[in-house]
Amino acid sequence: MRIWRIVLLPVLLLALNTSMAPAQAEVAPKRALVDFRKQGGFAGLNDRVIVYGSGCVRLSRRTGPTIDKCLTAKEQRKLRGLLRGLRIGSSERPPQGADFIKYTLAYDHRRAARYRLPESWQPVVRLLDQIMEKYWAPD
Repeated sequence: MRIWRIVLLPVLLLALNTSMAPAQAEVAPKRALVDFRKQGGFAGLNDRVIVYGSGCVRLSRRTGPTIDKCLTAKEQRKLRGLLRGLRIGSSERPPQGADFIKYTLAYDHRRAARYRLPESWQPVVRLLDQIMEKYWAPD
C-alpha cells in the first residue's frame, strides 16, 4: 500500500502544476500604447489616460473611481492615425510661478513632460481629453 502512495503523490503534484500553468500565462501584463497625464494647476488636476494595444483604456482622476472601458473601432483608428504624427521630443523645465499644468506623454518607449503643448501633441491630447470626458463618470 505504501508504494502506491509514493507513486501517486508525485503524479498528483505534476498534474496540479501542469493545470496551473495556463492560468498564470493569462495574467500577462497589458502593453500600453500611449500613457497621458495632466497634472497641476490650482485645481490640483491629476488626470491619467492609458490606452492599451487592445484598444481598451484606463481612466483616472484625482477624485473618483478608476474606469476601464474599450474604445470604439473608429476612436482606435483615429488615435493610431494621430499617433503616427506625434513627436515626443524632450521634457521642459518647470516654469517659474504657480498654476501651471504639466502634460506628460509616453509613446513608443519615449516619455516627456511639457508645460506648453507642442504642435504635434495638440491633436493627440485633444482626443485623449475627449475620451476622458466621454467615458469617465463619477459614481
